[in-house]
Amino acid sequence: MKHPVLENRVRLTVWGIIWLVIAAGQTISFYYAYGQFLNVSIIDAFVSIILYSGLALSLWFPFNYFSSGKKRIYSVVLNLAATGAITILIWILLSNLLLHQVLAGENDYQAYWDATLPYRIGSGIFIYSLTILSYFLFVSLNNLSEKKSREARLETLVKETELRMLRSQINPHFLFNSLNSISSLTVTNPDKAREMVIKLSDFMRYALARKDEQPVSLRSELENLRLYLDIEKVRFGDRLVIEEQIDPSCLEVKIPGMLLQPLYENAVKHGVYESTEQVKVCTTATVSDGMLSIVICNNFDPEAAPRKGTGTGIMNVSRRLELSYGNKATLTSEKKGNVFTVALYMPA
Repeated sequence: MKHPVLENRVRLTVWGIIWLVIAAGQTISFYYAYGQFLNVSIIDAFVSIILYSGLALSLWFPFNYFSSGKKRIYSVVLNLAATGAITILIWILLSNLLLHQVLAGENDYQAYWDATLPYRIGSGIFIYSLTILSYFLFVSLNNLSEKKSREARLETLVKETELRMLRSQINPHFLFNSLNSISSLTVTNPDKAREMVIKLSDFMRYALARKDEQPVSLRSELENLRLYLDIEKVRFGDRLVIEEQIDPSCLEVKIPGMLLQPLYENAVKHGVYESTEQVKVCTTATVSDGMLSIVICNNFDPEAAPRKGTGTGIMNVSRRLELSYGNKATLTSEKKGNVFTVALYMPA
């Protein structure tokens, strides 16, 4: 750790002001010690305090050495006490030598020095204690700042790692479903199987090209989703109908990449797969009061045997929203009649 006072101009300025206050206090204490105020009292106090302030600045280096590492507490206390005794002795001797040189013409100065010597020793101990406590405070504040910085970096790293993990769950999940569909189409409709392979190739190329693009525009996300829905339409044909009501002002809003794909996958899986009737997947996007609203709904056959899901898709999206926006974003889902609706709200 660098010197906590010398490396910061503001601290150095405050340090100087504090020592001026200490000098004024020492002048007053010496007045009571000697019984009267001499013309040399101010000179004496300020010279001795300026000398002590220089010694106090240099105390950082032995303090930093003694208090660093895994030294035992009694060892630190003994070393600091010894350093304090040496520092006060050096201060008294240097002050005596320097002030007697500066104030050599003052006949009463020796008596003044003798009367104030006990107060000088007492103030030296007091100032030394304050200096050491100040350095302990600086070290504690620096350690706390470094701890918070490390925690923030760790939290960011964990968040980025989890986001990458959640993103990586999307492509394989969709890929396995698509390959299963292609496998069944190769027997029933080879031409559609070939078309689906081409569509899947385009989709994966798009998705991989934007894998680390975080965030992406809603326009880019919708283009990606249309590729996905084109793949599903190859299999389901007219049974799958897509409707969009997108406010143009939403298109350049940034959202996490591949965020919506699991929701569309759920709409197809629990809507089209389970129904022999036409299923409509509707998307609405609006911006209001700085919040982006995306609503995805699909109808389904309430009498069909429901496909058992793991809930991974919605949990994935919800967790990514939480990691990206904290409590500023929400995801709600509702099943009403034969319509399932998922609504996302996030900062625009």
